[in-house]
Amino acid sequence: MKFEQASPPNPIDQERVVTRPFTRIEGPLKVSGQAPYAYEYQLPEAPTYGFVLGAGIAHGRVTRLDTTQAEAAPGVLLVLTHENMPAQARSDTPVPQQREASPQLSGPEIRHYHQAVAFVVAETFEQARAAANLIEVEYEVTPGQFTLADTVDSGKEPKDAVDSVVGDFDSAFADAAATVDLTYTTPDQSQAPMEPHATIAQWDGDQLTVHTAHQVVHWVRRGLALTLNIPQKDVRVVAAYVGGGFGTKLLFFSDAVLSAAAARMLGRPVKTTLQRPLIFNNTSHRSATIQRVRLGADPDGTLHAVGHDTWTGNLPGGDSEPACEQTKYLYGGEHRQIRTRQSELDLPPGASMRAPGEAVGMLALEGAMDELAEKLGLDPVELRLRNDVQFDPEKGHKRPFSSRRLAAALRTGAKAFGWDDRPRAPRERQDGEWYVGYGVASAFRTNLVMPSGATVRLNPGGTLTVETQMTDIGTGSYTVLGQVAAEMLGLDLHQVEVKLGDSDFPASSGSGGSWGANSSSAGVYAACDELRRDLAQKAGYQNASAVFRGGKVWQGAECTELSELAGKEGVEATARMTYGDLTEQFMQASFGAHFVEVGVNAHTGEVRVRRALSVVAAGRILNPVTARSQCLGGMTMGIGSALMEALHVDHKLGLFVNHDLGEYHVPVHADIPDLDVLFLDELDDQSSPLRAKGVGELGISGVGAAVANAVYNASGVRVRDFPITLDKILAGWEA
Repeated sequence: MKFEQASPPNPIDQERVVTRPFTRIEGPLKVSGQAPYAYEYQLPEAPTYGFVLGAGIAHGRVTRLDTTQAEAAPGVLLVLTHENMPAQARSDTPVPQQREASPQLSGPEIRHYHQAVAFVVAETFEQARAAANLIEVEYEVTPGQFTLADTVDSGKEPKDAVDSVVGDFDSAFADAAATVDLTYTTPDQSQAPMEPHATIAQWDGDQLTVHTAHQVVHWVRRGLALTLNIPQKDVRVVAAYVGGGFGTKLLFFSDAVLSAAAARMLGRPVKTTLQRPLIFNNTSHRSATIQRVRLGADPDGTLHAVGHDTWTGNLPGGDSEPACEQTKYLYGGEHRQIRTRQSELDLPPGASMRAPGEAVGMLALEGAMDELAEKLGLDPVELRLRNDVQFDPEKGHKRPFSSRRLAAALRTGAKAFGWDDRPRAPRERQDGEWYVGYGVASAFRTNLVMPSGATVRLNPGGTLTVETQMTDIGTGSYTVLGQVAAEMLGLDLHQVEVKLGDSDFPASSGSGGSWGANSSSAGVYAACDELRRDLAQKAGYQNASAVFRGGKVWQGAECTELSELAGKEGVEATARMTYGDLTEQFMQASFGAHFVEVGVNAHTGEVRVRRALSVVAAGRILNPVTARSQCLGGMTMGIGSALMEALHVDHKLGLFVNHDLGEYHVPVHADIPDLDVLFLDELDDQSSPLRAKGVGELGISGVGAAVANAVYNASGVRVRDFPITLDKILAGWEA
């Protein structure tokens, strides 16, 4: 099935099951410990255990490796290094950084700190770990570049973020009545999912099965096959439950490649998890940015000049952090200059982290909008409303938004939050020893769709089974896909069994880029539509007039039980949803607004978020429980990004020194107050047959800026160097 025109009315519009607040159908399995994650699968044969040894330098080469003591240690079965690692090739997955990083132990060259230099396999994890510590490694260290600020002049236009220039920005900015010219910096950040990267690899002849923690099954299947020089048909990937990913599990790392290679050499299963300290430097992260935002407006606040320049860095061939992306679309202004420059850094690989681009780009853009509002003497909400547009600002009326309720989100949020009662000036309101401030920011995230397929099977007895490679990374995929299938076949949710995360099932979008629920649901929709046709024909009904309700197929007053149509063998249909050019004809995005109240301690400069509200317009909300959970998670990450998250670079040694959850600070319960989410009614018929849009990353996009704006409103200190820590507040007061 191809989606290439606006969605007509369809069975989803009944909203008998879809849009209803079901809790997660797999929840009992998870809370009782019965849902197996990658490291927990039980195998018929006892597994061996792998342990990855990471490089102790960031740039150079291995000159000597002595594994003698490790190989002689108790329980050790194999020690792999670049000297005995089987031949590999480079992957060609859709993630550019993966193509460079997929080979492991491929040579003596060291490209980043904690790159794998050896892999020990033993009978127990403890034996493997102890033996790895016996390996003697000597290096030749060569100079590396680890400081983004020192590389600004060498930055080049990346292929994945080309310049966007419309009109004459320089002249418009020079002639503007009111301008701001501001520089913001954001640090390197880590995805830090609860479940570490982990793999169990086993071979049966030429057939490889890997149980691994990954967000997109067909990507890792293809990537592993290419890396290991084996046919894709000989690789099975299982990722039924994934404990968070936030982008880092769009890639695969040393645990998957080395476990597979070692398992083949030993003829036994190999089980590997990357220990938490290794994850921060061995896997991927969000790259630091330096951003310059320039806005020029009329006295009434109408923008005419919009400029956003970003500098970021990565290993050669890696992705950029596209922090300018939202600035292309969020506000009007006929003269625009959006540019990204990327330089080479010898830090661990930078890649996708929740809302790549918008999460940090909106810290800058929405901060600059607040500063412009102050300069103009305008309400920050009003400034945003005056620059709302219903078309892509770069292409004008030729490319309208498919749906855009930013203004409604701002107005709804302002009323619900009590924005009119906000403090009008910094340090105007005090509650004991706390200055109180309010902040606002828009929310924006591009809507993406991906091809996705599924198999649906009507079983004897009238129940339904859904099979698709789609993953559930804690987002509610099991529940949402069950709801869509139940709606299409006229069943209750408990009559649907959903099976996910297995490469034996039809390829799906997987989880990433906020495309997961909408795209994978569309694949299930396509398969169910095919099954409905087959069942209607089997019942002797016209498909156009057949109604599926209450476990029956109806045509007028006549009906047939689904269980009767299933027979003894059942009825099965497989289909795939693909997409036309609607994303080119219409700019598609999810919108919203964030409102935050903070307290800043008048003596210590400590910042505490007191309450926060997000208003969300993201098409049809397929399940308000799981969608709200995604928004709350995004808001929490946004608060962390604004106030605490930072990988600290040792600019001499080239590593992230705070490479554990003890020193890489993320929000805990005490940091997160009363959060609320409001969903606006919206149907986007250009997005998919579900008329939904992505919501998973919208919650993080802009909320950090609302926090920063509230901190200024409370304290009078503008912090543009994130995160906002108390020392920066105190320094602002000193100044």
